[in-house]
Order: sequence, then structure tokens, then C-alpha cells
Amino acid sequence: MILLVGPSPHVNGSCSEGISVFASFSAWSARGRGSARITAGTLVSGLVTTAVLAGAGTATADDGDATEPGHSGAAATIAGLKTYGAAVIHGATGDQQVSAGLFEMSVEGGGMLQTYCVDIHTPTQKDAKYHETAWSGTSLGANDDADRIHWILRNSYPQVNDLAALAKKAGVRGQLTEQDAAAGTQVAIWRHSDGVDVDAVDPQAEQLADYLHKSARNQPEPKASLTLDPPAVSGRPGERIGPVTVRTDARGATILPPADAATSGVRIVDRDGEPVTTAADGGQIFFEVPEDAAAATAELTVQASTTVPVGRAFVSDSRSQTQILAGSSESTVSATASATWALQGAIPALSARENCAKGGVDVTVANQDDEPFTFELAGAEHTVAGGASRTVTVALSEDQPYDFTVKGPGGFEQRFTGMLDCLTRAAEIGTTTHTLTGSSPAPVDGTPTDTNLAETGAAAVTPWIAGTAIALVVLGGAGLVVTRRRSSASGD
Repeated sequence: MILLVGPSPHVNGSCSEGISVFASFSAWSARGRGSARITAGTLVSGLVTTAVLAGAGTATADDGDATEPGHSGAAATIAGLKTYGAAVIHGATGDQQVSAGLFEMSVEGGGMLQTYCVDIHTPTQKDAKYHETAWSGTSLGANDDADRIHWILRNSYPQVNDLAALAKKAGVRGQLTEQDAAAGTQVAIWRHSDGVDVDAVDPQAEQLADYLHKSARNQPEPKASLTLDPPAVSGRPGERIGPVTVRTDARGATILPPADAATSGVRIVDRDGEPVTTAADGGQIFFEVPEDAAAATAELTVQASTTVPVGRAFVSDSRSQTQILAGSSESTVSATASATWALQGAIPALSARENCAKGGVDVTVANQDDEPFTFELAGAEHTVAGGASRTVTVALSEDQPYDFTVKGPGGFEQRFTGMLDCLTRAAEIGTTTHTLTGSSPAPVDGTPTDTNLAETGAAAVTPWIAGTAIALVVLGGAGLVVTRRRSSASGD
């Protein structure tokens, strides 16, 4: 069974921190009183709904044994825009001024990241949690210009921090500041990531953006900072189950055994059965399970300290704009792998990863038993031959949290949860800027807006929405009372 949970509430804005809400009152003066009363009632209802949704949390599934696909590498919390200038998005509904530049993230376990965003019309959610992922799990996976974005990152600020040299190479006339460099770089990225008509406000930033946009060349996707391949293995008690291969750009990594290793007797060893506590890139490790161990699953963690490669993508578990890495300090990265064993019967190892090219989640089932393993997924039955593996893609809706379970014989179940975020907002709705809340975005009227979304935080907007909604409810009610009294008087 697949459960699709409704999207978490958010307000559509540009690619900058915070939330922006606009309401047009032009209809009040352009229409008659009856039309104005209808407009007032509609606006009040919309704002009340907004206030309720703004206070609601993201819908999540029960913890249980749920597994989130493909999380390895760095995990971080976004802190907000730190170095930025201004840009203007030219859309069908008019121009909108937004902030453009570098975000900062704090890494769990230590470290700092600098990122640009690759989804101009989606806002960042305050203190959103992000994790490193492959391009295939983001809008970059289906973007032919993703390689060019990587080139821009490699050849501009902050990777190139000699601003005088950068300005000279780009043909920038005048002094190029850090703010100009950040804004120009972000604008060039947006042109490739979102396909929008956007310009930097400052002339120096715009000149840099033009140079980067036109000069960009293909730069292949960088490797992950740390992954384990495969992330799930299986076997029989008394065997060394694996191998699990460590892939990392770190000089070395520390292996943390299962939490209950002391009582379960499970050891982490090399191919020769010798205990290991560290590993290097390409190193292979195994789970050694006691012969008398009951059927169970164990998980190890590999942790390292490294600079995360420029160009790695970062996605949020909430609907917060996708980021791409521009710079990294020495940061903590980690990855997990699990082993499952049983005395008899099928012993499948399951793993999953989001695949934006196919619009779903790839579930890989490896069967280490000699006998076939039959399982049910997404309402269909599938069989994996003994000693083989099979990948099934579960098609999912964009921006919808998902919750599905793989079921097999003997009560076997493994559950996966997450949210598919494969399209930029521009790809979903066209290049028109949208700024009203709701699961189906509503366009703003043709009045140009000039708003710095980075200065409009969610914490400040939510009380404003609620207060405005209450005030309009009162005014709307008073207006109806006055209207009814006038109608009664004219009727007498």
C-alpha cells in the first residue's frame, strides 16, 4: 500500500529565505459595493485558511520501522542568506525584486557549508534540515544544464576569492564586492537551473552573471563525500555478511559497530575476519554474525571528516528550496549500512533511492537465498530469483510525502517514507511568480512587486496573517450589518 500525505503548507516566493505574502486590494475600488463585499469575503476566507495552515506542522508518518531512502554524506541545518545582493525576476505578472546570494548551513557533528539555490520560486523554510544527495534525486538530475552550473561554482565566488582577478577575467567594469560576486553567481545559476529571465540589480553583479552564464562549460557531477555500497546486505548466521564497500573522498573513516554489538556478538570485520574500526576509500567491511543468532537486523555507521565536494546537491525533508554546494569547511559526514539474517527462508536486503528521471523511488531487493523471494509493492507482486536482485520503481507525485511498505512471506515488511522533490517551481507552474499560499498556487495580479524576501521571515509573517485575518473578519461582519440595516431602511 502507498500512502500519499498532503503537502506541508508553504508560501510560494522566490529563491530566498523567509516567506512573502501579497494581497491585492485593487478590486475594492474598481468594482461596485456588491462585488467588493464578495471580494472581501473571499479574501477573509483565504487569509483565515493561510493562518491555520501556517501554524500546522509537516505531515509525517509514524516512526515505526520507517526508512528514508538514500541519506548519506553531510546533514545540515540552513542558517539563511549571509552574503547577497539584489536581483529582479521578469515574469508574466510583472517584475519582482528578490535577494540573491550565498546561504550558510551548519553541519551536524561540526562544519559549515556555503550554498546557492537551484529553485528560484521556492522559499527556504526556517531552520530546515538538509542532507547531501546525488543529482538524480533532485531537479538537477533531469536538467541538461546541471554540468554548467557545476562549472559556474568552480569558477566563481567563493571558490575564486580573488575578486579583482575574477572581475578582470569576467570583464567587469568597476569594483566587484563580495555581495556583487555572490549575487552575480546566483543569477547565472538561476538562468541554468530554472530557465527564468532574471537580472542582477548592481551593474557589476550583472556583468559577472552574463560572463558566467555565457562561459559555462560541462563539469561532471562530483562524487559523494561518503557512501556505503550497497547500503543493505543479508545472509545466514555464522557467515560474514557483505561486503559493504566504503566510497569517500576523506583520508580515512571511522567504523561505528551496531549499538548492541556487545550483547548480540555481531562484529565488523574485513574479508579475512579480522576486526576493523577504520576504513579508507574502496575498503570492504563485513558483518560477522554468531552461528546461534536469532533472525534480526543490525546497522553500522561509518563517519569521516572531510570537505564536501563543490557541486553536491542538498535537499530538505520539508518543501524547502534545493541547494547546491559552493564551499565547505572540514565537515562531519556519515553513512549507514544494515545487515539482515535468518536461519531459514528468504533473506532479502532492501534499499531505496529517489530517481527523478523516472519520477519515483527505486526500491532494490537483493535475495541472498537459493529460493525465489516474492514480494508485494505498490499493489503488484514481484519475484526475485535466488542469488539475484531486482529494482522496482514506485511512481510518485511531485511534492507529496509518501509512505509505502514492501511486504513478503512470513510477515516480512519494510517501510519507506520521504518526499519526492524533482521539479523546480518554475518547471511546475511556468515562469510566472506565485506568492499566495495553498497546495494549488494562485498567481499574483499584474502589479509589479518590489520585495526583499530575505527580510520577510516566517515567524514575523504568521502573526501578521492571523491578525489581518481577524481584523478583516471583524470588518467584514460590520460591513454586512451596515448593509442589512440599509436594506431594511429602504424596505420600510
